[in-house]
Amino acid sequence: MGTTKHTDAGFLTVLLQDEIGGLQILHQNQWIDVPPTPGALVINIGDLLQLISNDKLRSVEHRVVANKKGPRVSVACFFTTALAPSTKVYGPIKELVSDDDPPRYRETTVQEYSQYSFATGLGVPRLDHLKL
Repeated sequence: MGTTKHTDAGFLTVLLQDEIGGLQILHQNQWIDVPPTPGALVINIGDLLQLISNDKLRSVEHRVVANKKGPRVSVACFFTTALAPSTKVYGPIKELVSDDDPPRYRETTVQEYSQYSFATGLGVPRLDHLKL
């Protein structure tokens, strides 16, 4: 059985689940199977969730394992704003910060975040450079 640990290189991951399954999440140091819901899209917004929620919400560590039910097909898709760069700024949602719970991250654009991600590579916490 093969295992692929997924590390998001960007803000968004989309997984179309089918009867093959194989998605697992890490919970209390154990890998737990996520039962597939045929036709369901699993959407992970990764670091963006942590950034905009000011650390109140986090994506879970996840992986996909091969199984004996059939072949798994993975298609890598890359989304970019390079052709039409956006100046939209992302940061903690204003309603989730206060004097008692100040922002934990500075605001960033997708372009800045992507440039940092590609420059540092996989395995480097990408939000560390945005911490205040």
